[in-house]
Amino acid sequence: MSDLRRIVIKVGSSSLNHPEGGLDDQAIRRIAGVIAEIRRLGLECVLVSSGAVAAGVGKLGLKAKPKDVAGRQAVAAVGQGVLIEKYALALEARGLVCAQVLLSRLDLAEASRYRNAQNTLEQLLRYQVIPIINENDTVAVEELCFGDNDRLSALVAGLVHGDLLVILTDVDGLYSANPKLDPQAKLIEEVEDLTQVMHIAGGAGSSMGTGGMVTKLKAAEIATRFGMGMFLLHSKRMEKVIELIQGERPLGTYFFPAAHRIMGKKRWIAYGGLSEGSIFIDEGAVKALLKGKSLLASGITGIDGIWERKELVRINNPDGIEVARGLVELSSEELEKVRGKHSEEMLDIIPNLEGEEVVHRDNMTLMIE
Repeated sequence: MSDLRRIVIKVGSSSLNHPEGGLDDQAIRRIAGVIAEIRRLGLECVLVSSGAVAAGVGKLGLKAKPKDVAGRQAVAAVGQGVLIEKYALALEARGLVCAQVLLSRLDLAEASRYRNAQNTLEQLLRYQVIPIINENDTVAVEELCFGDNDRLSALVAGLVHGDLLVILTDVDGLYSANPKLDPQAKLIEEVEDLTQVMHIAGGAGSSMGTGGMVTKLKAAEIATRFGMGMFLLHSKRMEKVIELIQGERPLGTYFFPAAHRIMGKKRWIAYGGLSEGSIFIDEGAVKALLKGKSLLASGITGIDGIWERKELVRINNPDGIEVARGLVELSSEELEKVRGKHSEEMLDIIPNLEGEEVVHRDNMTLMIE
């Protein structure tokens, strides 16, 4: 991996928890040590860290994290300050400066805020600062949150044009079955085709975390489609990240970059933006999209939702499976009038359009290969 320039590391709350509650200071120092060594090798590093709720639980002397939303958000507000302070002290001892960056789902959902977050992170890296990113749990609402930091780390990796995403977790990697339940489960060391392993993942993991293997495979889908590799590594061996950077392959699971990567605006279309509704298309239109064509009104069989022109929509096949998403040239009201019609008819009904495409291929990302 000699061509690496920028690495994103994600550490989950299960890797930061102290057995008696609160944060494990030794784990924080170890992470800081790994980051310092990465910087010594001349690479840039971004850290996506959970742990705010766990830190708040410890600071407030609670026996467990609250189950209600307001309780969790209050505890996160207390804990985020504790978390960043510990990172700042550990990194300062190694001659490094860090910055706290709290992101909400809306920061990546709106194109202008997405670019602003991107510009801020790029400037921090130019200053040789270590961005430490977490979801803004204090203000996030369930409908507009990332759900877990695995997904957030993959989106951040795309945001900063990372070359490698490393997710530190409490298992050795992806297994053929749940190793806690099946003694015959075998570690899968390499994954080239995600579709072959998506059925393996189980549910959520530890009591302090929100993510299980399902969320890690979703992160792998995003990261590999962005054109970078992803590695699952047990946090107790986090120092092995350095070996990985130097071209060795420590114990864990490596997900190879996808053959067809998505770049630029299409990254935001695929995974950043929030879709406003769905368009349903026939099999002929599906085949056209898979060949790189734009979506025309004649292939549209139905719509669901309400949107205005230039908003983001999902494009589903006849079975309701999403095959693409893109920026639509017609409002839902307009599209209802012209769906199934040929382009000439559409332009007669809505004459002020610039072209015949309902969703132009330049403003569309395929969600299946």
